[in-house]
Amino acid sequence: MTTTSTRQTTDRPVLDAETLWQKDKDHFIHPFTDFSTFHEEGCDLITDSDGIYVEDAHGNRFIDGIAGLWCVNVGHGRAEIGQAMADQATRMAYFSTFNNLSNAPAAELAAKLAELAPAHLNHVFYSCGGSTANDATIRLVHYYFNRLGKPNKKRILSRNNAYHGTTYLSSTLTGIASNNWAFDTLDHLVTHLSEANCYRRPEGMSEAEYCDHLVKEFEDTVAEIGADNIAAFIAEPIMGAGGVLVAPEGYHKRMQAVCRANEILFIADEVVTGFGRLGHFFASEAVFETQPDIINCAKGLSSGYAPLGATLISDELYEVLGTPQGKGGVLSTGFTYSGHPVSCAAALKSIEIIEREAICENVREVGPYLEQQLKTLSHHKTVGDVRGSHFMMCLENVADKDTKELLPVEARVGDRIAFEAQQRGLIIRPVGHLNVISPTLIWSRETVDTAVAILDEALTAATESLREDGFL
Repeated sequence: MTTTSTRQTTDRPVLDAETLWQKDKDHFIHPFTDFSTFHEEGCDLITDSDGIYVEDAHGNRFIDGIAGLWCVNVGHGRAEIGQAMADQATRMAYFSTFNNLSNAPAAELAAKLAELAPAHLNHVFYSCGGSTANDATIRLVHYYFNRLGKPNKKRILSRNNAYHGTTYLSSTLTGIASNNWAFDTLDHLVTHLSEANCYRRPEGMSEAEYCDHLVKEFEDTVAEIGADNIAAFIAEPIMGAGGVLVAPEGYHKRMQAVCRANEILFIADEVVTGFGRLGHFFASEAVFETQPDIINCAKGLSSGYAPLGATLISDELYEVLGTPQGKGGVLSTGFTYSGHPVSCAAALKSIEIIEREAICENVREVGPYLEQQLKTLSHHKTVGDVRGSHFMMCLENVADKDTKELLPVEARVGDRIAFEAQQRGLIIRPVGHLNVISPTLIWSRETVDTAVAILDEALTAATESLREDGFL
């Protein structure tokens, strides 16, 4: 797998970096803006990209260690994806998919997703991204049980530190407390279980015992609420923004068994894990031996080249959803951009590249090497845990490795490490006391070596600054 340029060099207009920075600061409300620094510092403007690299408005080049945001799986600057989008846009950029209308890319992509997904997931409902996919899924799940004459089955079981989005309902599914500070949520619809956090499991408990403990909590919760009141359990195969948490072996399979025994739908949120990040198009069956009733996807679906989300629905559910609810009754949900032809064209070309270039195979080969090399950073004073799988990794930073005590929030340890890494040419993601590494899926072993060497230096520099500021 090479990391050479994926597009031809062209003359690009010179950007006025200072003017753009000011316009951005004055007018763009960014997702997850840190207003404690934004009003003064603004944002770094990323203006160009190519392969494994991105470039800022001042011409500084960085290895992209977060794939944009878990999503640019095939790498940046793929001319053939741009061309596929342009060809579709000039042929027909948009037309409604409401009222028995469709378009060729949406139809082709739906069939391709059915081919790639576990065998029983043959039906696709399109949305505009991960949040809307999860939101739409819960609406369809409630509709499904209403149609079955079981309107009390409304409660959704999620997990603490889960991330499922920021639309009104998906933000309620999300179990990261800080995400919803001062925001309202629909708490009467969602109950959160404990996350599967092996690093912080009860002291003296083996991983097998911890798995038993989590499954027992699930069973007890079902008994308390009543299976007749629970519609679904939603879970990321590996938690993403909540800390790249890998559950103990057998966890997902056992949780699915509890769902099956209680007529609770099992929803896999594969917005992050789908399309190669763990070495397979979908991780649920290939990695975790589960067969979800629903898989939600986005991000890597189009490799981030155009907004797109999808809900993959089982034949059993579709049999109910696809039955007319009465004379003149329609499935009255959807989005203006459901099955947008340009987005679907981008997704089709991205999937073609993943297959043609054996990108899943590259992840299965290079991913374990990335895991191995990142673990060499454990000698640093602040690195308490290195965890994840393949191209989905995380460093958890602590004040004390023995007690696992965290540094105070004001130490901004994740931000410090990310800053030092970026100064040296690597972008990683700070999430509180965590640092996430989720690169484009075309990294080679050589790229891993370069990135880990940068991280090594960044951790040394960040540790020194923490000492100077009295946090260590």
